[in-house]
Amino acid sequence: MKFVTSIAAIALLAAPAAAKDWNFGDGVSPERWSLQNSDYALCDAGLTQSPIDLGGPNAFGDIEISTNYGETTSELAIGEEKVQLNFPAGMGMTSGGMEFGLLQVHFHTPSEHAINGKRYPLVGHFVHATEDGKLGVLGVMFEEGKANAGLAQLVDALPSGAGTEVTVDVTDMMPMDTEVFRYMGSLTTPPCSEGVNWHVAKTVLTASADQIAALNGLLGPSARSLQPLGGRLLVAPAE
Repeated sequence: MKFVTSIAAIALLAAPAAAKDWNFGDGVSPERWSLQNSDYALCDAGLTQSPIDLGGPNAFGDIEISTNYGETTSELAIGEEKVQLNFPAGMGMTSGGMEFGLLQVHFHTPSEHAINGKRYPLVGHFVHATEDGKLGVLGVMFEEGKANAGLAQLVDALPSGAGTEVTVDVTDMMPMDTEVFRYMGSLTTPPCSEGVNWHVAKTVLTASADQIAALNGLLGPSARSLQPLGGRLLVAPAE
């Protein structure tokens, strides 16, 4: 199945032309990004914001996800609190009857979502979009352990800087199973747009201490504070 790239989603996720006017905080205190720019009002006023603690699900079920990932040549993007790989069209995931084309993966140190208060040292957010611009993110957390082959390609390319072509097998950065937590949330960075179809893998992968350190060295503390679940549905994998 061929997944296409959404022009609407690219416009939404594109970096602003102006200088970055916000930063992550300590990951605990509210960031109050709306005070930096009124365009970010939803970050503080929104009722379906991300990230959240996944440890308090109010439903259990097997969310059916199918994926189409493989080896591809991506482009490295590096900026303030940003390490990202941009992908060509052709890969993606299907969830809830919707086909999401993979756009990019970016990283946070530590992970933004928590499980019973625990945050892992690294997470990759694989950002997808449908043809009509609906966003779907698949989050994959990493703990310290054996080196990850996919991250190895990324880390090796970091000294070459932004614009470097990186050949990577996306499946190396994915768990073999597709059990996920599922809820509706938002982008975790300004403008904090809502309506994002969030999926977070139950299985935690490993990355070496050196791989985690390399990404943390560029990203620093880059996790948004946890947001209230409110009345939203949070589905955890069936036990």
